[in-house]
Amino acid sequence: LPHSSKDARGFEQIALWKGDITTLKTTAIVNAANSALLGCFQPTHKCIDNVIHCMAGPRLRAACHDIMSRQAHEESTGNAQITPGFALPAQYVLHTVGPQLRRGSKPSGAERDQLQSCYTKSLDLLLETVSSSKQEENVSVAFPCISTGLFAFPSDEAVPIAVDSVLEWLATHEDETRGWKVVFNTFLKKDYDLYKTYIE
Repeated sequence: LPHSSKDARGFEQIALWKGDITTLKTTAIVNAANSALLGCFQPTHKCIDNVIHCMAGPRLRAACHDIMSRQAHEESTGNAQITPGFALPAQYVLHTVGPQLRRGSKPSGAERDQLQSCYTKSLDLLLETVSSSKQEENVSVAFPCISTGLFAFPSDEAVPIAVDSVLEWLATHEDETRGWKVVFNTFLKKDYDLYKTYIE
């Protein structure tokens, strides 16, 4: 994975990678979920939610169903839940619901805050999980481009939010996360180029 050379706290802990997030053998991968948290029900749909559920197997949807049954309401935008990775190489899947915009619209301040929360709440939950199981060292997590696909958050505005949110979180949790690695995973070249330009 190419690392950023920018001289700032946390930059040595982030990386950029273009490819299939379901192939990564990380501690966790992040799923850009919908508010029902049960995956995509269109079998041939190419969204990341569908791909992750397909590769993880049916136990992932069952685990998500258990979460939703217990909380008895749709998942809030900007929040996160965690499940095992089941058939995935990743140990865990973090499920987060990003803000959904009208295509072509500019994100509001609240929607920008919600997107930031997707990253920080996912990291908070992963830290809580690995701390309770005494796995704090050598943790790795891969984030997709949350909300930039069907949810229509402009990629050029989402990338700085993603990178800055992660860097600020790592700086705030420096003592607990020295061995962590955060991967920004892209599927489209245009998103890869946006991340590369911003990070470098």
